[in-house]
Amino acid sequence: MQKLYISPTPCTPEIHFSPEENIFLIRGTSSPEDVRAMYYPVIEWVNIFIDNLLEGKLNNYSPEKPIKLQVDLAYFNSSSAKFFYDIFYALKRLPPFGIPVVVEWLYDEEDIDLKEAGSDIALLAEMEFTYIQKNK
Repeated sequence: MQKLYISPTPCTPEIHFSPEENIFLIRGTSSPEDVRAMYYPVIEWVNIFIDNLLEGKLNNYSPEKPIKLQVDLAYFNSSSAKFFYDIFYALKRLPPFGIPVVVEWLYDEEDIDLKEAGSDIALLAEMEFTYIQKNK
């Protein structure tokens, strides 16, 4: 499966999803003018990725080697939050089939609001996140 890479801009995050390398990264700032145009291709890619996994076309993952999605955002708006939720909710389909998903939510020590926003999304998506405080 081809990787997905979207370069960051001042208003959009870097998105790097590479199944072969087990890299799933969302990093930067997310406040695009047209959030649908930004995230619909990402959600479509995630759903195709999940379908490929469930059809046995990709066998890279196991309990010893989970899918690890790292979210490292400096800021995101509420419109972006809805699409992050959609991504997490889609990934939640995998663990019942023995494909574990680990979400690492990075945050700055001084930005407790960002950590709480991650907690809110995790609660809504009914997933456990690992919270990682970034070093200064």
